Amino acid sequence: MPYWQLFYHIVWATKNRAPLLTPDIEPTVHDLLRRKALGLQARVFALNGTADHVHMVASIPPKIAVAKFIGQVKATASTQFNKSGREVSLFWQEEYGAFSFDAKRLPNYVAYVERQKEHHAQGALISILERTEIDVGAARETRTVYRATDARWQPELESLTED
Repeated sequence: MPYWQLFYHIVWATKNRAPLLTPDIEPTVHDLLRRKALGLQARVFALNGTADHVHMVASIPPKIAVAKFIGQVKATASTQFNKSGREVSLFWQEEYGAFSFDAKRLPNYVAYVERQKEHHAQGALISILERTEIDVGAARETRTVYRATDARWQPELESLTED
């Protein structure tokens, strides 16, 4: 089995941003999303959102494309929810946002997702992490240049290792 560390922050919305993920429905939907993600051999680190969208922080195995993973998770959750006999039907927008990041930043993304309701209530959002439509541009850090003779890169990489 190959070794991999592929981390993603994924966000998607209900169809037409309908506020369907109410406190009585959200736990069921989140459970369905989590179970399908785990069934695809992903690791789910955080799952939360508001009434009209979901955020997931997950590590997705390289054998499955990110788009396929998201499509299967969304489709399975809505299909199973809609078969459960609830009065409301759940459908998702086709669009989604997917952002990759490194292991060093995992706690930051988990914290952001776990505090979704608080962030939205306070208007303290990171706008690029809330986007689900195309043409978002790119989130960029200041470019760091490393050369083989530069000793800075090795300690930085070593700091990423887990003890």
